[in-house]
Amino acid sequence: MRVHAKRAIALVAGLLLPAVVMADWTMNMTPGVTGTSNEIFSLHMTILWICVAIGVVVFGVMFWSIFAHRKSQGYKPANFHENTVVEVLWTIIPLAILVAMAVPATATLMDMYDTSESEVDIKITGYQWRWQYEYINDDFGYFSGLSTPRDQIENRQAKGENYLLEVDNPLVIPVGKKVRFLLTANDVIHSWWVPAFGVKKDAIPGFINETWTRVDEPGTYRGQCTELCGKDHGFMPVVVKAVPEEEYAAWVAEQKAAAEAERQLTEKDWTLEDLMARGEKAYATACASCHQADGTGMPPAFPALKGSQIALEDMNAHIDIVVNGKSGTAMQAFGGQLSEVDLAAVITYERNAWGNNTGEMVTPKEIFDYKNQQ
Repeated sequence: MRVHAKRAIALVAGLLLPAVVMADWTMNMTPGVTGTSNEIFSLHMTILWICVAIGVVVFGVMFWSIFAHRKSQGYKPANFHENTVVEVLWTIIPLAILVAMAVPATATLMDMYDTSESEVDIKITGYQWRWQYEYINDDFGYFSGLSTPRDQIENRQAKGENYLLEVDNPLVIPVGKKVRFLLTANDVIHSWWVPAFGVKKDAIPGFINETWTRVDEPGTYRGQCTELCGKDHGFMPVVVKAVPEEEYAAWVAEQKAAAEAERQLTEKDWTLEDLMARGEKAYATACASCHQADGTGMPPAFPALKGSQIALEDMNAHIDIVVNGKSGTAMQAFGGQLSEVDLAAVITYERNAWGNNTGEMVTPKEIFDYKNQQ
């Protein structure tokens, strides 16, 4: 009896424990901050309560039949083969229910797929493991990557409030404007997802998918890639900052001026020190996740750059592999991802960091000329 009593106590404690330790029992979806997300939420609740009503009726009739017509009350099972009326009813009623569910669902889907009359167009390209945002109407763009420190990821530092959901350059959009997203990918399939917008769309190499949003409230909204896209899949967040129209216009003007200034940097006389400083930042953003911050890599997939032949010998071969990548390997082509300045800086940094010390540098003008020769 003691054993049974102990087991009973353990069972009761196990059942009651979640009520003590869980502060939030929320299991439902959230409405979101866009018209689309609210429509999805309303549709979800409508379908949910229809399913609840069906469940109550079906199981209620079933349990009542079992209880009221049990053998102990003297009932005997009826013998019949078919009933035309019942068969017609259980065909017509479910059909009517499905039609009632399909009408609002179809309306919501049509609205979700209607990307016409957009006021802002943004092309989103997925890379392993970051996003590129290109503002088609304003001729500028930038990359957005994880900004959570490696010390937090590797448990050497306390994790922040937005752990793994923070980036260096968030996507900025205006409040109250219809924004169309054109999604594709450079390497593998990714998926761009922001729950508060009710938006989740695959980014597929060689294809352009469309979706849209109109944000009603200013704020910062977070999501992430929801397609298993490689070893750093969990380190590919999405952060969108929705701002008032006036603030957005000022931000766009700043970005266009910065893009023009970046284009003019190819004419600057760069020093080795300047390129090393910029190259360290570019390396941390584009290369460190694979080749490691100290250049030791993760062989064999990601070879070391510290003391490597590619970083110590032929400069042209080094430029070629960074600009064009290497077929059949995980080495991406960064010629279309980084500016000429960043390409020159990162190559210079790799040839002079971690004790490589070649003393060699490549200028943005040389990268520009190299691309034009191809």
